[in-house]
Amino acid sequence: MKPLSEQLSDLADRAKQAEDTVAAAQAKNRAALQSQRERLKSSISAATTRTQADTTAAQEEMQSWWDETRSNIHDRFEELRAKRDEHRAERDLQKAENRADDAELDAADAIDFAAYAIDEAEYAVVDVVIARADADDLVLQQS
Repeated sequence: MKPLSEQLSDLADRAKQAEDTVAAAQAKNRAALQSQRERLKSSISAATTRTQADTTAAQEEMQSWWDETRSNIHDRFEELRAKRDEHRAERDLQKAENRADDAELDAADAIDFAAYAIDEAEYAVVDVVIARADADDLVLQQS
């Protein structure tokens, strides 16, 4: 990501180009307008390509993270289930009570994790909506 000063400089350059476009339109300089239109078309195409590439990379990274997280959680619960299965064979009442308490704690942890995942998903959705609104505002400002 570019530093803010560089982004502001780019924005100033774009504003100057927009002023030049308006001046050319006022002067009815068709050649300058056509040249500007082609430059804008190329710029939009390049931005679209960059955005698609960034989106694909982010999606792949997120999918990889999610696959790894899901696998780790699955492995952890498999370990817990295996331990419970081993202990089921034992008849000691105190051990059975302790295992029941542990199982309740494991269930509570799983519920906490699910609530956390839902909160993260909701945050991501809100973040997307805000980012989309910001992008739409920029499009409106630039047109």
